[in-house]
Amino acid sequence: MNTLVVRPTRVRTAGVRQQILLTAQQRLMILMLLFMAAFFVVSGRLLYFALFDTSSGRSAATAFVPARADIVDRNGVPLARTIDGYSIRVVPSKLLNDRQYLAAELHKIFPDMTRQDLLAKLTGPRPTYIRRRALPDQVAAVNAIGDVGFDFPREKERLYPQLTLAAHVLGFINADGHGVTGVEGAFDQRLIDEATRGHPLALSIDARVQGVLESELSAAVTNLEAIGGAGVILDVHTGEVAAMTSLPTYNPNKLLGSDPGTRRNAVTYNLYELGSTFKPLSIGAAIDDGTVTSMARRYDATAPLPIAGFRIRDSHPGRWYNVPETLIESSNIATARIADELGRENLERLFRDLNFDKRPEIELKERAFPLWPRNWGRVTTMTTSYGHGIAVTPLHLASAYAALVNGGIYRPATMLRLGDKPPPQGRRVFKASTSARMRQLLRLIVSDGTGKQADAPGFRVGGKTGSAEKPGAGGYRRHSLVSTFAAAFPMDNPRYIVLVMIDEPKGNAYSSGQRTAGWTAAPVVRKVVTRAGPMLGVFPDESRDVDVSELTPLLRREEEAH
Repeated sequence: MNTLVVRPTRVRTAGVRQQILLTAQQRLMILMLLFMAAFFVVSGRLLYFALFDTSSGRSAATAFVPARADIVDRNGVPLARTIDGYSIRVVPSKLLNDRQYLAAELHKIFPDMTRQDLLAKLTGPRPTYIRRRALPDQVAAVNAIGDVGFDFPREKERLYPQLTLAAHVLGFINADGHGVTGVEGAFDQRLIDEATRGHPLALSIDARVQGVLESELSAAVTNLEAIGGAGVILDVHTGEVAAMTSLPTYNPNKLLGSDPGTRRNAVTYNLYELGSTFKPLSIGAAIDDGTVTSMARRYDATAPLPIAGFRIRDSHPGRWYNVPETLIESSNIATARIADELGRENLERLFRDLNFDKRPEIELKERAFPLWPRNWGRVTTMTTSYGHGIAVTPLHLASAYAALVNGGIYRPATMLRLGDKPPPQGRRVFKASTSARMRQLLRLIVSDGTGKQADAPGFRVGGKTGSAEKPGAGGYRRHSLVSTFAAAFPMDNPRYIVLVMIDEPKGNAYSSGQRTAGWTAAPVVRKVVTRAGPMLGVFPDESRDVDVSELTPLLRREEEAH
C-alpha cells in the first residue's frame, strides 16, 4: 500500500513565488500610474500655455501655426517662405535682476516699445512675449542680458524675401497662420496642403518684370505728385498676369503700424471711370456689328452734341472725323454718334460679354463689383461709349483689351503659371477680322495720335489714352484726373497688354505742365515695354510693323484738306 507524502518545502516555495509576482505587478501598476500622472501634468501645462499665455493681446496658441508651402514666381524665384523664427518671452517668476534695470535694457533693444509697457510685461503674473518674429540680433542682445527669466521659443514664421515686391499679389497671413488677402488668402488651404508635400505654388508673375513695372510706375507717381497708381501686364493669349502693382504699397513683413489703406489692390478692387480707353471697345463693337462699314465715313464733331438737356463736348475744337481720326483725335462727340447708331442693345451686350457687369475674373478675393448704369437709355449708350457713367477696375479693362487684340477671344485672368497646361478655351466677343482692324487703329493712335509718347522703338506698341475727371459731390472734379494708358505689343502679333493708371497726377515740370494720359501714363508704358520686353521674349525689330497702308491715305487726305 502506497503512502502519500506531502512535501512542505515545495508548497512554501510556490507561495513565495506567487507573492513576488504579486508585488512586481503592484509596483508596475504604481509606476504606470506615476507615468500617467506625469503625462497629464505635462499635457495640462502645455494646454495652459496654449490657451492662457498671451502677448500683445493675442493667444499664445497662435504660435502653433500651420506650415505653408513656398510661393515662387514663374521662374522659381521665392516670393514667400515659411521659416523657423525666434520669439522672445519673459517668465516674470524666474527673473533674477531688478525689473527697472531690465526694462531699461530692453528699451535699448526695442526703442519702439516704452519702458512702461516693458515694465508691465516684466511684472505681470504670467509669462508673456516681449517680441514675436524677433530679429537675430535682438535675440542675441536679450540673451546677453544674462537673466534666466527670458526664453526664446522657436515658431513658424512667414517671410517675404522680396520685401514690398508684388505685395498686393502675395497678400499676408493672420496670427493663426491663415491667408487673409492676395494669393495667401485665395489659395490658403492649398498652400497648407502642399506644405506636407514640399511643393511650391508657382505664380504667373515674373519677378523681374514685376520689378520693372513697380520701379517705373513708382517713379512716375512720385514725380507727378500723384496720390497713387496701378499697373498690370497680361498675356493676351493665356490670361496669365506677368506683373501687377498697386501704389502706395506696403511691406507684408511689417504689417504692424502700416496704413491699412495701402493694402488695397487698386488693380482688382478700386473702381474708376476710365474715360477714352473705352472708345476702341465701342468702335470695335460698331465694326463687328456692321454699323461701321467704311473707315472713310466721317462724323460731325464741329460743335458740342446736345442730348437730353446737356452737351457732349471734346477737349479741343473739332471737325468732321473719319473712323481712324475719331480714335487718333480721341473725339467724344464722334464716338457718341457711332454708339448712337450702334444702339443700346449691341453696346450693352458687348460690355456684358467683357464682364463689365461682374467682378473681375481672377482667383484673388479682393475684387470689386463694377458701377453698372441703372438705366440704359440713349444718353447712357452715348456716354458709356467713351467711358463715362460706368466704373470698372483696371483689370476689367486689361482683360477687355486682350480680347480686342488677340483675335477676339475673352479669357479670364489668372495668377497661376499654366506651364504646359493649355489656356482656357475662352469665348468669342469680337470677330477675328474686327480684332485685326483694331490692331491697325491702336497702332495708329501711338504712331500718329495722342499716344505718341508710348512708342517704344522697335516694339510696335499700340494703345489708347484715357483722361477722365473723377466724380465728386455735385458733379465731376475738373482738376482731379485718372490718367490711363492701355497698350498692347507687338501689334503685328500681340503678346502682352500693358496697362498703366495714375491717380490724380499734377501738371508740373516733369509732365510739361500736363495732367492727361498722353503726358503722364503713356511715357511709363514706353519705359516698361523697353525694359521688360526682352525679359518677356519680345525684342525690338525696326523692320517689322503693323500694315496700315490702307488707312494712312485717309489720314493724309484729311491733313491736306484741313
